[in-house]
Order: sequence, then C-alpha cells, then structure tokens
Amino acid sequence: MAELETRELEYFIAVAEELHFGRAAERLAIAQPALSKAIRRIESRLGVPLLVRTSRHVSLTPAGEALLRHGRHALNAVGAAARSARRAGDAQARLRLVIKPGGDANLLSGILAEYARTPDARRVDILFGGATDRADHVRDGRADVALLYAPFDDLTGLDHRTLAVEGRVAILPVGHRLAARDELRLADLDGETLPRWKGVPRAGVVDEGSGPEVSDVPQLIQLIMVGRTVAVLPRSLTEPAHPGLVYRPVVDAPPNQMVIAWSRLDQRPLVASFVEAAVAAGGFRDAQEAA
Repeated sequence: MAELETRELEYFIAVAEELHFGRAAERLAIAQPALSKAIRRIESRLGVPLLVRTSRHVSLTPAGEALLRHGRHALNAVGAAARSARRAGDAQARLRLVIKPGGDANLLSGILAEYARTPDARRVDILFGGATDRADHVRDGRADVALLYAPFDDLTGLDHRTLAVEGRVAILPVGHRLAARDELRLADLDGETLPRWKGVPRAGVVDEGSGPEVSDVPQLIQLIMVGRTVAVLPRSLTEPAHPGLVYRPVVDAPPNQMVIAWSRLDQRPLVASFVEAAVAAGGFRDAQEAA
C-alpha cells in the first residue's frame, strides 16, 4: 500500500471534520470537484471506502474514523518535527508554556521565580489553552511544556512529572439534597446529572455524564447555578468560591495530580531545566523518588 502525502491527509481530515464537501473545499481554498477527486483517489489507493455519501449526508466509515484518528496524529507529528528543528537551531529560543486560565493550582508564580534563578533561564511565553486541548499544544509543537491535570488530560506521547496532588470537590447548587452534608462519597452522586466535557470521552472521576456539554469551568458554573448539573473538580479549580454554590469534598474520589508535561521526543536542555525548576517549586516528590 502506497503511503499518503501530507496534503492528501489534510484534504481528508477537512472533509471528515466538516462532513460536507462544500465547507471543506472552502476551508482548504480549493475547488469542490478537485477535492472530491482527491478523496476518491485516496480511497482507491487504500482499497477501502472512507466516506458514505448521499445527496444530503456525508458520514465516516470505520476505515474513515481510523484514518481521521491516526491522520491527525501524523500531521501533528510532521508539524512538531518542523517546529522542533527550527527551535533546536535557534540559540535564542524562548520557552513556551501552555496553561488553562486559572488552572495552575497557584503554582505558576513560584515556578517562574524558580526558573528565573537558573543560569540558563530564557524568556517564558505563557500561552492559554482550553479545558481539553493543552496536551495537543505540546504534541504538535505549539508549546514546549504544559501544566496539565491527571488523569483528566490525555498524556499520550508525553513525559511528565508530578508537581502537586490535591483532592476533588463536588460543586452543588444551594438547596441541593446533598448540600447539608460536610463531605460526600462518589456513591452519593449516583443518579445526579453530570456534565460532558467537550473533547473528553470520560471525566476522569466518574463515568461519562449524561448532562450538558461544557468547554470550560465558567460555563460549568453557570449551569450548576441554574440547577442543570453538578460536578466534581480538582480543589484548585473551585476557587474562588461562587455565591449560590456549595463545595463539598468527595473523600473517595481519586486524587488529582497537577503535572508538568513535555514531548517524549524533546530532549533539549531548555526543557529539562524548566521541568526541574517546576518540580523544585512544586515541592512534590513521588513515592519512587522519596524511597
């Protein structure tokens, strides 16, 4: 089987994401007939149908779903390789750190101060990502390191060190049946409407929710306040407290880890120095290090 070119992957991914040839062609700035011809050529080369086409609908076949999933990773890898090569040859390269707004567990200032004291410290550019895409920033080379929450964030392809461990807290509207309790267990939340995080199949604490889809904590807070859902979050993401909500520790929820993560392929001293400074600032040592 012949390999696909990156341009062909870009064409297919655009169609697979839009599920509409017209919108995909507009996104790619090419003519729709040329795009349709390119997709047929890919299917012919692979020997499998990738799309089901009707006059009103386009959908992915199982083969198409597989190519979309792996094709995204392949394009990310190509982009990351090019960016890494440029940065490796740049003696004045800055370090780029991606975080979630308000999602640093109050560690960022200490980390930056600790790193500034290292002899080879460079300028650190702070990038802001969404609730679920910060790991992708590192995988595709847009960022060098990220502050992530485990097990919530997908760490596939990344190395990481733990900076802090914290408990989880249930957020409930005032007047909720559980609001009067001092602490909760996961079983107490059985039957509750839980949110679905956009881009995350499982929330990392309990099974995927059946409630409204949310992209970030502010959206979630609004929905909890009007009684549409409840949620379990790392303690640091529940601050500051919002009037009209109550916060109760969930004593048997798996603890959350704040981690510093970087690409397994990135062995630059620039990154290693920042990681060590972050670990020192966090003051956490995992069990293996402490033994």
